[in-house]
Amino acid sequence: MQTKPFRIGTRGSPLALAQTHETRDRLAAAHGLPPEMFEVVILSTKGDRITDRPLAEIGGKGLFTEELEQQLLSGELDFAVHSSKDMPTRLPDGLTLSAFLPREDIRDAFIGRTAAKLIELPRSATVGSSSLRRQALIRRLRPDINVITYRGQVETRLRKLAEGQVDGTLLAYAGLRRLGMSDVPTELLDPQEFPPAPAQGAICIESRIGDARVGTLLAAIDDRRTHEAVSCERGFLATLDGSCKTPIAGYAVSDGTHVHFSGMILTPDGTTCHRVEIDGKAAEAAELGRKAGEDIRGKAGPGFFSSWT
Repeated sequence: MQTKPFRIGTRGSPLALAQTHETRDRLAAAHGLPPEMFEVVILSTKGDRITDRPLAEIGGKGLFTEELEQQLLSGELDFAVHSSKDMPTRLPDGLTLSAFLPREDIRDAFIGRTAAKLIELPRSATVGSSSLRRQALIRRLRPDINVITYRGQVETRLRKLAEGQVDGTLLAYAGLRRLGMSDVPTELLDPQEFPPAPAQGAICIESRIGDARVGTLLAAIDDRRTHEAVSCERGFLATLDGSCKTPIAGYAVSDGTHVHFSGMILTPDGTTCHRVEIDGKAAEAAELGRKAGEDIRGKAGPGFFSSWT
């Protein structure tokens, strides 16, 4: 019988803490345990500390997970809670994504200061975004817009917008909803026209392979359909060697039996894009995503990535 609290690792941002508290509350309810049986351990990551440069320049997505994963491997943490879209496609040996919470809204939210909709911004307006995917999609829709790198926590980005540093910015609607800010967006973007990042809107839990005690604990809150959909999207991303240097979009929907996936790759300037759609068995979701990646790579041709990386 568990007598000491499970130690949950997380970053310290308000959004990370909201996600961790949701995970803790779901676990407590599923197992009839008091919240005190889950100790939240806050760690600062390199990705949080360095906010003045694009992620691609300082090491990519792993900068948000490295410190947490080191303590997972050492046994100092029992599991860690992450935004799934922040997770590298290759995890350290010995770790796995063991559970996913029910997915939130996948859409991107536009928050405009000088216009309510992205398409209605004045000519040569400035939009801030740290995501190469969002930057490429913005340029595809509005080549005249000046897109600048714009990092920081949600609250920091909204403050910069209010101060007039940019005319608009984009954030994941899921994060705003989790922070109680669902009224902040001035526009919710159509995922057919402005597809999300793979795994956007999904909270994942990372733990040690072979830790049966923690595995049993987490299995009780694993949402199967989200797990299947995100596995498909991560398979797509991994096949394309997805990183913070690559504008890649895609999302899957699982009905528990079948998965439908839509994906896109773009050049950073948004002028060229390739799309793929595929259906398959939910039990083969990751392999389906990998096949979609191979298909779209074939459509794009061997020179697509080498021409701008």
